[in-house]
Amino acid sequence: MKIVTFLLLYCAGLALRAQDQNKQTAEAKVVVTGPPAAPAPPAPPDSITEGSVTVGGEMIAYRAVAGTLTVGATDAQDANLGLDGRILSDTGEKPPDPAKPEEAPPTSRMFYVAYFKKGASVETRPLTFLYNGGPGSSSMWLHMGAFGPRRVSTTDTQHDPGAPYKITANESSLLDASDLVFIDAPGTGFSRIMGKDKEKAFWGTDQDAHAFERFIRRFLTKFNRWNSPKYLLGESYGTPRSAVLSAMLHNVDLNGIVLLSATLSFDNWGDGPRWNPGIEQPYALMLPTFAATAFYHHKLPQQPAALEPFLKTVEKYALTEYMPALLEGSELAEPRKQAVAEKLHQYTGLPVAYLLKANLRVSGGAFSKTLRDDEGITTGRLDTRYQGPDYNRLSEEAEYDPQSNAVSAAYTTAINHYLRTDLKYGENQTYKPTLYLDADPLFLQWDLRHQSPGGPPAPSSANGTNVLPDLATAMKANPKMKVLLAGGYYDWATPFFEGIYEVHHLPMPDSLQANISYHYYEAGHMVYVNAGVLKQFHDDVASFIRSGAAPK
Repeated sequence: MKIVTFLLLYCAGLALRAQDQNKQTAEAKVVVTGPPAAPAPPAPPDSITEGSVTVGGEMIAYRAVAGTLTVGATDAQDANLGLDGRILSDTGEKPPDPAKPEEAPPTSRMFYVAYFKKGASVETRPLTFLYNGGPGSSSMWLHMGAFGPRRVSTTDTQHDPGAPYKITANESSLLDASDLVFIDAPGTGFSRIMGKDKEKAFWGTDQDAHAFERFIRRFLTKFNRWNSPKYLLGESYGTPRSAVLSAMLHNVDLNGIVLLSATLSFDNWGDGPRWNPGIEQPYALMLPTFAATAFYHHKLPQQPAALEPFLKTVEKYALTEYMPALLEGSELAEPRKQAVAEKLHQYTGLPVAYLLKANLRVSGGAFSKTLRDDEGITTGRLDTRYQGPDYNRLSEEAEYDPQSNAVSAAYTTAINHYLRTDLKYGENQTYKPTLYLDADPLFLQWDLRHQSPGGPPAPSSANGTNVLPDLATAMKANPKMKVLLAGGYYDWATPFFEGIYEVHHLPMPDSLQANISYHYYEAGHMVYVNAGVLKQFHDDVASFIRSGAAPK
């Protein structure tokens, strides 16, 4: 998400890593100096274009709307704003002084691209809201890689030469099953934040989800889509956003949620479990991904005949033997420790001596650096099939993500070219793929505190933030809502087994587990970089949407 983000957390990939910096800077005080801020320019007008795409042999004509909706930072403030972001005349509120924009209440002008199938009934046609993660990623990854009508083609597992990149009609666009709304998070893409303390108002777990909630309500009003079947599709950090958002959308019963490359409890992150001692789950939940990666790179002592049966064996071992051994801590007997190290060697290909030196606990970054260390090769994070030369042969952990490096330029180029050339939007504007390109140090103060439904705020740290109660609350409040969990076997940023483990621990009646379906693919975090896997993913999501939006 790539994270550059997801979570990501989060798109694609560097975002999760940046969360470690959050822990060091969460309490930092930043003083911004400089000349007074200029008045915010008016929002550019919507751009409306038309096009068509063929999916599954069906030609779909559509209308595309590229534009912005402005949301307030609080419910009370948001209620006073019109769809254009101006104070409504009947509220009695005084508009902010245009000469002092820095004193105005904070608002976010959120950019979106919506695709509407021409001739479809708004009451029966599903509507899906899509976004990536970070936190702090635009939606360009899902837009230009997965389900928009055009996509950028990259060579799977390879770093392609530079521009020109191949931007083609997307035969796996989701427009055959749903109208689509791609949303850029506040401060990313063409979305902008304005007003006093704007970063604090929108850059946080709950603040971000509230902005998306208010955006969705405004969008439904602007386009008269309140009675349409409604879906959320978030990738990476977009999955915890979806969980929080689903609980916030009171009186908006969602038909379904698609969680792509999910992570819902931040204690399970594989980026830095060594800084969270006593929490052993990340090591166990990453083990199947390590095994899949070693399988792919042919680093296992005995290569299994097929991947998925092998992973089932590893998953069982991870929870029934590996996790209990880790929970014993220093009381783990040496003979058993040796036995676990030897079994881990069989499943990961890492040397027994290294596993013992690591005390049986290997972080994701250490695995990426060590698996092919004898060759001087670092494997990917978001997609462990990717590889590249070590930055530093003596480093303890991977110092970069070969997958993120391989695809980021193509996606950044594609979204800039497509928006300006095809959708006629964005002249003289800068499209920000991610907040990580922003020099403003305030970004490092993303507020990870979270108010679970009925619970206390979590600490201001990645450790402990858990949105499982939010998703469970939404599923209990709306027991007809369905959830689709999807991901790639070769993703250690959000390991596939982590998502499975987490949803099996949702605090809700076991009967509601029947509302959850699972689809995993031989791909990484961005399952759609592989055109063949994208076709499978499309078919699974399209079937999920159609089944949940059938006429009553």
